[in-house]
Amino acid sequence: QVQLVESGGGLVQPGGSLRLSCAASGGTLAYYDIGWFRQAPGKDREGVLCERSRDGRTYYADSVKGRFSISRDRAKNTVYLQMNSLKPEDTAEYYCAAGRSDYCDAYEYDYWGQGTQVTVSS
Repeated sequence: QVQLVESGGGLVQPGGSLRLSCAASGGTLAYYDIGWFRQAPGKDREGVLCERSRDGRTYYADSVKGRFSISRDRAKNTVYLQMNSLKPEDTAEYYCAAGRSDYCDAYEYDYWGQGTQVTVSS
């Protein structure tokens, strides 16, 4: 059973940056596709960025292209979401997920973290 723990959220001003971490135990993240999702109050959960482990293909939501990126540290069994040029509309609870994914849909992922809040405000 893979367990995921996110960290790194917080309050940041518009234009600022944050790096979210997703640390895994009970399994090796290198074998899983990774998705980062977010959910704002009153909105559906949306896929922000998803990376397939088997070919490295990455999906980006249009709203984050050029601003968000993903990286993996195999030694630490941790995945990161680097978020730059943050906007107030990026405010949401952010979740990492692991599984086998072709479409960056939440239903495809088997394991989820507990979430970390990101608030972008001046």
